Amino acid sequence: MDLEFSNIATGGLFRMILESTALKGAGIMNREKSSINTFVINKTATAQDVTIDEVVYKMPGYSLLPLVANQHFIFEDPLALVAWQFNREFYCIVDHDAEVGCVGFLFYGIHHPLFISLCAADLTDINIIEQLVKEDMQQRDRMQGEMLRTLLKRLIIKSTRMAKVQTNSYNLLTDEKFDIIRQFNLLLEIHFKQEHEVSYYASQLNKSPKTLTNLFHIAGYPSPSSLIHKRIILEAKRYLYYTNKSGKEIGYELGFESPAHFSRFFKLKSGNNLSDFRKIMTL
Repeated sequence: MDLEFSNIATGGLFRMILESTALKGAGIMNREKSSINTFVINKTATAQDVTIDEVVYKMPGYSLLPLVANQHFIFEDPLALVAWQFNREFYCIVDHDAEVGCVGFLFYGIHHPLFISLCAADLTDINIIEQLVKEDMQQRDRMQGEMLRTLLKRLIIKSTRMAKVQTNSYNLLTDEKFDIIRQFNLLLEIHFKQEHEVSYYASQLNKSPKTLTNLFHIAGYPSPSSLIHKRIILEAKRYLYYTNKSGKEIGYELGFESPAHFSRFFKLKSGNNLSDFRKIMTL
């Protein structure tokens, strides 16, 4: 069953998917370049496989998983899950980041995928929000969209609070320092195709590259430069998996002026050259 709200004037879309095989993500295969983000909730005790960008993970029972628009995902048993989906026009993560806090960490964080454990009280709270969404989906008035945004925001805040508690590195840092890492994650997702140097992100955060690198070290995270490289390689692999774009086209898409430079970068960071990687994927 799918419950959906849409606003023709703004293009805003919000839906709740219950026990449906429609729960899947096309990622960059979606030619409409959808900005739909997803919360998936496993309210059963049974774990199941989820394949994200061709990598299989185990989604635990009683857990929540945030997924972003450019991820390709398929669940082993979608009929056992509940999902909330929204696009940028309905609720923009960037616009609400400072207001909600930790959104960059929740959707674009270093831990991937981020499985958030749910206790009995968490499940009760989520069930209440779910019931309120079901009720408001039946309303057709000017206040419907705002009410649904309020309920989505409540779910996002609850999820970020749970994620913070369950992240070991959060206890190692002050809120101010953790916020810098969160903002880096969000900036990286927005600019990784154009900006490949730590110096850019450090300047946006009013920090020196060395200070930023030291902060990530204290938190036990990979260095900012390695995270930038990892994000570029992930996107390159998505193009190689799911499109027919040439290496040259992918390189230009990811901000490399020289195809040869991109080819060397991919070989260095992934261990395979572009053509060999694509052949491996077709075996």
